[in-house]
Amino acid sequence: MHHEETRELGKSGIQVPKLTFGGNVFGWTVDEKQSFSLLDALVERGLWFIDTADVYSRWAPGNQGGESETIIGKWLRKTHKRDAIVLATKVGMEMSREKTGLRPHYIRQAVEDSLKRLQTDYIDVYQAHRDDRDTPLEETLATFDKLIKEGKVRAIGASNYSAERLQAALDISKRNGIARYEVLQPEYNLYDRNDYESGPEQVVREAGIGVISYYSLASGFLSGKYRSQADAGKSARGEKVVGQYVNPRGMKILEALDSVSQAHQVAPAQVALAWLMARPGITAPIASATTIAQINDLAGATRLTLSAEDIAVLNDASR
Repeated sequence: MHHEETRELGKSGIQVPKLTFGGNVFGWTVDEKQSFSLLDALVERGLWFIDTADVYSRWAPGNQGGESETIIGKWLRKTHKRDAIVLATKVGMEMSREKTGLRPHYIRQAVEDSLKRLQTDYIDVYQAHRDDRDTPLEETLATFDKLIKEGKVRAIGASNYSAERLQAALDISKRNGIARYEVLQPEYNLYDRNDYESGPEQVVREAGIGVISYYSLASGFLSGKYRSQADAGKSARGEKVVGQYVNPRGMKILEALDSVSQAHQVAPAQVALAWLMARPGITAPIASATTIAQINDLAGATRLTLSAEDIAVLNDASR
């Protein structure tokens, strides 16, 4: 069915494209109608791995959480494309005061809620959205294992886990003979390298776990559109992006991105994504888009092959 290059997510047997689409935009920065056309375009262009979460997008005015899953569910009902996509969602962020964390009874409730909103009877990749130190890993993993045995979930993953906690979880799964986390979802990009490379990277590579990184473009900084204080007004998050990334190191990274993207005649964002895709251990970085033109750019990034020299230039600039 899918002829483009795919990669296996960890040892799950699930094949995915080299790029994951971030579904936090559905019902937040794009409405239902726009979301439907984006989903159609994603499948057409071979970007059929969609990552969302139950909590998307609770933070937006007028939302209460569940909006992204609900829109995807309506699209699935309308198009009957469930088997054409790989669907990842998450549990554990606060939906309400009592709906939060990774306690077994709450995971049970949350998975049923997600399945209902998504209008499907299985989730391909179900992820702990963040670590819950108040619940023993054994209990959380045993619950996830049962969901896999019941056919509600195909594989499990962890987002925002430290190297230590991820390793502890893997050890427990092995010891108890139950499903293990096959996917890690960390923050990682050309600018924010240290947290991932100094810890989880070694764990995932030794264990053969898939990695789908978020903030792949550093909140848009790596697109090259924020280069000075004057650019802070370019978007709702501009102020934060400029404050965090517009500094000597950030500018050095943009210079390297500019030179590599000019050589390939593509946009800097495509190079930043291609760098991630080429990184050993990274399966499919997450990026989102709100227009068909941006989806075309994402698809282009999956076809961009950087040379060893290109990668060295980017590595040096971002050390």
